[in-house]
Amino acid sequence: MSECIQCWVSGLVQGVFFRASARTEAQRLGLRGYARNLPDGRVEVVACGAPESVEAMRQWLRRGPPQARVGEVTCRSYDGPVSQTFSIR
Repeated sequence: MSECIQCWVSGLVQGVFFRASARTEAQRLGLRGYARNLPDGRVEVVACGAPESVEAMRQWLRRGPPQARVGEVTCRSYDGPVSQTFSIR
């Protein structure tokens, strides 16, 4: 069984290796999807995989890498297209 979420992370999350760190974490968890910067300063993350891995990623997003200062994380179910890997866009 596979689950997909789309999350928006706000705070100090651009310019602090958030996307690269998210990709490393997603690969560690065996997830597919992507992370990309948004024009408004947030990072969007789509993560798909085993439900327990998706939940672990959701929890990681609340912390982020050491340089980040996560303000808020909003997630919802996602049913759009997803690649077979986790990429930075």
